[in-house]
Amino acid sequence: MSKEKQRDLFPGALEMMILRTLKRQPLHGYALVQHIKRNSDDLLQIEEGSLYPALQRLLKEELVKAEWGVSSTNRRVRIYKLTAAGAKHLEREVSRFERMLEGITRVLSPEES
Repeated sequence: MSKEKQRDLFPGALEMMILRTLKRQPLHGYALVQHIKRNSDDLLQIEEGSLYPALQRLLKEELVKAEWGVSSTNRRVRIYKLTAAGAKHLEREVSRFERMLEGITRVLSPEES
């Protein structure tokens, strides 16, 4: 491959980042995208076509709730908040992710001689 190819996030990564961000504070969709972009040093670019379906899944699973509010630019926006079930789910998912990352790190590390 001569061109570097951008890959999708692994399944559940976006939802985990949304839940973790909402654990800090309730936000509207655009603010969520900006927070993830800023905190990843612009490595992660979340598209609306990915964000809003993920938020709808989280709403359906009752991991987040939403209410209408007004943004800093005086626009009507949906503000998303983490639920208690969402906080528990986040804890489980982060734990699973950390175990998976540990396994991947072990496989990728140079073998000892």
